Amino acid sequence: MNILLLLIIIPILTITGILFAREDKHVRVISAIGMTFQLIVSAIIILWFLAERNAGNTAEILFASNYVWYETLNIHFYIGVDGVSVAMIGLTSIVIFAGIFASWDVDDLPREFFTSLILLSSGVFGFFISLDLFTMFLFYEIAVIPMYLLIGIWGSGPRQYSAMKLTLMLMGGSALILVGLLGLYFNSNPTGGPLTFNLIEIARVQIPLNTQLFFFPFLFIGFGVLGALFPFHTWSPDGHASAPTAVSMLHAGVLMKLGGYGCYRVAVFLLPQAAHELAWIFIILATIGVIYGALGAIWQKDLKYINAYSSVSHCALVLFAILMFNETAMNGAIMQMISHGIMTALFFALIGMIYGRTHTRYINEMSGLMKVMPFLAVAYVIAGLASLGLPGFSGFVAEMTIFVGSFQYSDTFHRVATIIAASSIVATAVYILRVVGMMLFEKIRNPEYELITDAKWYERLSTGTLIFGITAIGIAPLWLSTMITGGLGPIMQKLFLAMN
Repeated sequence: MNILLLLIIIPILTITGILFAREDKHVRVISAIGMTFQLIVSAIIILWFLAERNAGNTAEILFASNYVWYETLNIHFYIGVDGVSVAMIGLTSIVIFAGIFASWDVDDLPREFFTSLILLSSGVFGFFISLDLFTMFLFYEIAVIPMYLLIGIWGSGPRQYSAMKLTLMLMGGSALILVGLLGLYFNSNPTGGPLTFNLIEIARVQIPLNTQLFFFPFLFIGFGVLGALFPFHTWSPDGHASAPTAVSMLHAGVLMKLGGYGCYRVAVFLLPQAAHELAWIFIILATIGVIYGALGAIWQKDLKYINAYSSVSHCALVLFAILMFNETAMNGAIMQMISHGIMTALFFALIGMIYGRTHTRYINEMSGLMKVMPFLAVAYVIAGLASLGLPGFSGFVAEMTIFVGSFQYSDTFHRVATIIAASSIVATAVYILRVVGMMLFEKIRNPEYELITDAKWYERLSTGTLIFGITAIGIAPLWLSTMITGGLGPIMQKLFLAMN
């Protein structure tokens, strides 16, 4: 059996176990065991992939399996991975593992909560391993739809409004994606043979430029809605703020990466000429998103909204780097997806833990938390330093790779856009240091805070796992960078031909 199938089978078996669990504590244990196995399988896939590459296996796709699903429309269950998708599998497995333990104390319908959460993760895994566009879109929808229930039932604040807004905007993006995928399907064989959704086969077809120009905006904007492309990002802050802790972790840490991955893997890879022709429009939008998100975070007082606007900025930086069309910047874009995914999952986990103790998310109502919960406070400082790009953490490696790659262009437009985007680092430092100073290091103003306890064992396990990921990539990024670079070869070849 293909090992990649385990990434889908394990969540299904875990959900089955949850449904037959008799007690709530059994639901938590089964969820933890299932996602621990998922993490182990992901680690095996990463190590196996690296071993294959080190042994000289230069195949474009590894661990490929192709099963006929619906022969009439030539739809296949076609799976396989390259260096980029393997990296995204690793990110997803870490975040869902940490999310399970961050939600350990959920006591409101825990069976339904963990079922929806793991179902969402199974859609994400399926999306990253799919090489058939129809199958990829199916898993995309499986990943997006549970968000409505997770926010609408277990969220806080205006949860119904936030859940509905998020769902409607993402469904709008899905409609655009579907139009773009159908455009690719009906232009997948210009010689008159059978049409296909096979991503690898479509990549070998020379689609006419006018057709590319028509369908590229559908795909890039469709996926860009989930990737927080300005001005289609407005669902994100509300969705983050109302979502429960683990849902915020998966929402910002993993789900938004489907947007950037889709822009890279589908829109740019399959329609490279249109991407080159229209890139300047989306570079402008992405640059605005980078600055807007960073400045928006400065003016927020709610911890979740601060991190939500920060996520808009960091995810816009991913789209910005993808549109630079050079290997260094694209490598940085993928590393930024990994780095931001782990880092923002850590942020939202900590925010949920802090809220559970202080019963507020407003920074002007909190102070002196370093004294009463040093573990969580230090973890928050680490997340903040990674966010503002301190050397030694993953954020520095990703952002420096992006800006170095983006500045390689000698024309004024690209360099000015890079300088503007890079200035977001200053804004990031402002809101991170402001929050850390006010929330952690001032004197305790509320006497009730003296009774606050520090992190429990499952909270330490959740945050410790994410901190390990941030520091491991920051200290030793070469293995990840090399793995990603190996997966960029085919898209760089297509972009080179399109630009020359």
